[in-house]
Amino acid sequence: MSEQGLFDCSPDDTHTQIMRATYEALRKHGYSELTIQRIGDEFPKSKSLIYQHYDAKDELLVAFLEFLLERLEEDMPIDGEFDDAREHLRTLVDYALPDSFEPEHVDFMEAIEALRGQAPHDDAYREQFAATDDFHRSHVADVIRAGIDQGVFRDVDPERTADFIVATIHGARNQRATTETHEPVRAAREELEAYLRTRVFVDDAEESDASASEE
Repeated sequence: MSEQGLFDCSPDDTHTQIMRATYEALRKHGYSELTIQRIGDEFPKSKSLIYQHYDAKDELLVAFLEFLLERLEEDMPIDGEFDDAREHLRTLVDYALPDSFEPEHVDFMEAIEALRGQAPHDDAYREQFAATDDFHRSHVADVIRAGIDQGVFRDVDPERTADFIVATIHGARNQRATTETHEPVRAAREELEAYLRTRVFVDDAEESDASASEE
């Protein structure tokens, strides 16, 4: 799903249209220059509808963040799509750290990082980011547990391994959003792939030995 695809909706879906207008205004103006008036400029209906739902910019932005994170969770590669946990984990890394980002994806990450910057100072933002970070860590930990059960992952600690993977991904994406270079993403992906090969995945020899011992 593309960033714009996150906001696909019918003409009667006022809530999603407000969320899209918020996204477009945030991309153009950044957090500090964002106002409900500027969000209204991107909204195809009467601006008064926005004020009927939200009293202040931060109230609207927290709702936007909740909407966005829910849509992104729905778009995550899920367990039922994979028979092999190795493929699942590689797909998650590819999904988060692709070879390149489209310009709209960079704009999207910049918008998210602008909101993440409010989390240290605002409980509502902090709760939303904590919830989505917990979701990502839990999802990766579940994939690791599945790989251990399948005999294709080593007996690592699922939670600690997931913490490391998610922190590495978030750090690389943060740097890409706040700089103009893709190198942090490229380096993080290469190091994560090496980490998975050497610390998480069972190699062919180990897998063969394990299969033989079961016979």
